[in-house]
Formats: sequence, structure tokens, C-alpha cells
Amino acid sequence: MDFNWIWKAILIVIVGTHILRLAGRKSISQLTVSQTVIMISIGNLMIQPVSNRSIWVTFMIALILVLVLMALEYFQVKSDKFESFITGKEIIVIHNGVIDEQNLKKLRLTVDQLEVRLRQVNIAKISDVKIATIEPSGLLGYTLHEYAQPATKQDIQTLLNYIHSQLPASQPPPIVTQQQNNGTVFSEENNNQDAYIPPKHLQ
Repeated sequence: MDFNWIWKAILIVIVGTHILRLAGRKSISQLTVSQTVIMISIGNLMIQPVSNRSIWVTFMIALILVLVLMALEYFQVKSDKFESFITGKEIIVIHNGVIDEQNLKKLRLTVDQLEVRLRQVNIAKISDVKIATIEPSGLLGYTLHEYAQPATKQDIQTLLNYIHSQLPASQPPPIVTQQQNNGTVFSEENNNQDAYIPPKHLQ
């Protein structure tokens, strides 16, 4: 019996992982229609070397694919270097409110696409971001500067306690008016103007 399909199945998982990494860091929900079609086509093409087998061999191939995937995940837990080789590491795209244009180009990501991701997590200003990364999954990870972080219940309670301790009982607390935010990543939607004017090669 020909057992070549065993090592072919193992290669499909390893090589296929690296081929799909070339397509860029995007989660399933972020794929366009054309990208989805390409991904499905790649999957169909890669399975061709082990196709046209009996149903039992097909089941065995599926089992080996799953076992190889489990083995890869196990070794990723055990070794950081192996994890970096298989899935890669996060890439910094914003540092202290400044966009890292070199890393954006490596990711083939435009400033507009980055701003879309910022809007999805309700970040209004790039300058508010202390550090932002594109994770291997394609999702955005970020940390805001302290002044831009939302207040917690404990922060609000501490502030209320301080206000009540400073004011006479008969005097109402001061009213805080909301200032208008100009130059945010939402500005483009409101007045067709970019908050951040990127170089032409990143637009």
C-alpha cells in the first residue's frame, strides 16, 4: 500500500500555513469576497495531491491533518521560537501616537484601513494610542495613554467622594461640559477630511 499520502498530508498543513500567511494578517470576518474565493481555491488545490483515494484513506488523511494541527499547537505552547516560525508575532503599527509607516508597508495595510480598525474599537484619535499592534490573527491590539483611558467605576466613585468632601452641602456639583473633538479618525466620515494625512504610497 502506498503511504506517501501521510507525509503529503503533513506537508499540506505546514506549507499551507505559510502560504496563507503571505496573504496578510486578516481574520475571517475581514476577508473580502475575492480573498475568500482565493483562500477556498488554495485549499482545494493543496488537497489535490492526496485526492482520488478511497473513503477510508480520506478519513485517515483528515485525521492526520487534525493531529498535525494539534501537534503544531502543542509545540507552539512549548517553544516561543516555534510559535514565531509557525504563526508569527505581533507587529507594532502605532507607537506613542505615531504611525509606523515601515511596518504598515510590511503588512500591506493603508492608513485608511488602519483607521477603520481604530474606529471599530471606538478610538477617536491616533494620538491617544500609546501602542497598537496587528496580531497574528489579524486583530488590532492596543493600549491607550492614561489620559485617554476610560474611567472605571472606582475612578468615578473616588472623584464623587472628593467633590462631595470639598463642596458645602447646599452647593450643587459643577457641570462638566463636553468639548468638541476635532481631528479624529471619525472626521473623514463627517467632513471628508482625514485626521491623519498619510503619504501617497500609504493611501
